[in-house]
Amino acid sequence: MDVRVFVERLEREFLALARAGGEDPGAPAARPEPAIRATLVDVLAAAAEEIGRGIAPDTVALRIDGDEARFVLTPAPSAAAVDAGAPHAGDATLVAVRVSRQLKAAMDHAAGREGRAVDAWLAGLAAAAVRHDPALCPADRRGKRGRQRYTAWVR
Repeated sequence: MDVRVFVERLEREFLALARAGGEDPGAPAARPEPAIRATLVDVLAAAAEEIGRGIAPDTVALRIDGDEARFVLTPAPSAAAVDAGAPHAGDATLVAVRVSRQLKAAMDHAAGREGRAVDAWLAGLAAAAVRHDPALCPADRRGKRGRQRYTAWVR
């Protein structure tokens, strides 16, 4: 991984902060923390991507919760566990999902009960929803209000 890109980005941010702070002596000092945080997240994400390429078919994910950053390794499923109709691991793509802290905590707990990472747990739910497998997909279970529907915003 070439870290020069990230170092140059920080240099540009610091120069911009220095210029902005020098124009008005009465202005509060510009804070470098947001630029540092954003760059660190990008460095960690690039590291996770590079590590993931090196350990394929296993995957690595970067989890950030407030000031806490960690890497989570998800072993590839055994051949017996892979559904014949499911997409191959090489066909995977990244999807960003924004959820509330409470929902994320509940998702972490549910995935942990199954001994899976949240991304693998969500992928399993999505695959079940697409296959309309009522045993695996709570969205297809009938309740008092009929079928439930999940709606999400994706960027």
